[in-house]
Amino acid sequence: MGKNLTKRAEDYSKWYNELVVKADLAENSGVRGCMVIKPYGYAIWEKMQAQLDIMFKETGHENAYFPLFIPKSYLSKEASHVEGFAKECAVVTHYRLKNAEDGSGIIVDPEAKLEEELIVRPTSETIIWDTYRRWVQSYRDLPLLINQWANVVRWEMRTRLFLRTAEFLWQEGHTAHATEKEAIAEAEQMMNVYAEFVENYMAVPVIKGTKTASERFAGALETYCIEALMQDGKALQAGTSHFLGQNFAKAFDVKFATKEGVREYVWATSWGVSTRLMGALIMTHSDDNGLVLPPKLAPIQVVIVPIYKGEDQLDAISERVGPLVKELRSKGISVKYDDRDTQKPGFKFNEYELKGVPVRLAIGQRDMDNGTFEVARRDTFEKQTIKGDEVVAKIEFLLEDIQLNIHNKALEHRRTHITEVDSYEEFKEVLENKGGFISAHWDGTPETEELVKEQTKATIRCIPIDAKEEAGVCMVTGKPSSKRVLFAKAY
Repeated sequence: MGKNLTKRAEDYSKWYNELVVKADLAENSGVRGCMVIKPYGYAIWEKMQAQLDIMFKETGHENAYFPLFIPKSYLSKEASHVEGFAKECAVVTHYRLKNAEDGSGIIVDPEAKLEEELIVRPTSETIIWDTYRRWVQSYRDLPLLINQWANVVRWEMRTRLFLRTAEFLWQEGHTAHATEKEAIAEAEQMMNVYAEFVENYMAVPVIKGTKTASERFAGALETYCIEALMQDGKALQAGTSHFLGQNFAKAFDVKFATKEGVREYVWATSWGVSTRLMGALIMTHSDDNGLVLPPKLAPIQVVIVPIYKGEDQLDAISERVGPLVKELRSKGISVKYDDRDTQKPGFKFNEYELKGVPVRLAIGQRDMDNGTFEVARRDTFEKQTIKGDEVVAKIEFLLEDIQLNIHNKALEHRRTHITEVDSYEEFKEVLENKGGFISAHWDGTPETEELVKEQTKATIRCIPIDAKEEAGVCMVTGKPSSKRVLFAKAY
């Protein structure tokens, strides 16, 4: 199965698209630009969702749910917000269908026009801040720390499974605070939560930073981000957290009474990650044989494949495997015993290799005689014969080691693909021939940023949080610069 994949070196984009479909993660739907997330893909998303949800609740956040539809007038209340999303909005104009009088089929009933059009949410700031006006009255109601798991629609014509679809799944946090300092601390905290999740669970190294003014979220005063590097040298924005100042509070008149009885506008944040993380997971670790999944997020961490002739051998193997399956599950390890008689072992090996199952056990008659298992790890393809009484400890070790190994491999790839340049000519040469993050001085102007984007298709991915002060000159204009920023082509 995995051998039918296009090689990454031949056509990385085609490899990615084929892998998503062949590994049973997702497929295109009958609705242009929208995808069907299949059970195996959704199982990975569920694991991501579950862990993130724990981390959100550990930092004091609660889940709620807000309407899918947003009155058009709400979007117009925050000027930069509507400008940022206007071209991506799906609009509901009517509420009823009817049969055409000429019998040609169903038509929109022209008499059923809405008094005010409804926008299918591209993001929920406006509907949420209209709600918060009723929830926030005094300092006792703050901070308000709310998250919702939802779907959003941003009308995209050029789509790609998980990376860019018209409808996608995500979470969006929206918080209200009494002071600017608290809101900024919240935005920074959530960037760090995202970084911890992506690095420790997805095994994807990220760079924390802030966006330039032109790359900020529409309506934000500051956007914090985590940026990851894919195997093809392109960057992927893995999560964002926004300090919104008082923009939305003023637009929707959300005030609170301070301890001194003075009425003031609250300070706001919003933050989110989406099913784009699935794309990051696939592109960071996978190889020409299929998916490589971090054990912490793999739906199946261990698969056991029996190799047998006849029902008697299968029964004996199953009796041997039963207690092992039970013991592994008691330790919180997800395990599948694949005793299907409709497929041969070789087919199963290929299938689980394609699906990225971290650890595979095989057991045949020779193993039964010797009291052993053949244990194979997906990341390095290394195989070992392990005694039965040692196999559980070996599996526990492998799950930890694979998680660490694929993270370190990705980290080394990123380390060798961050290049410092001082001239625009060198910048273009590295971008064309090597890719990756390019660390360069920039004069801080949107004009220079736009020029680089137009001429090279590279954007400023972030101003790294840990960027050191360093006197230099902009690689394009020669104007003074105090620190380097990271450029890259991106998804």
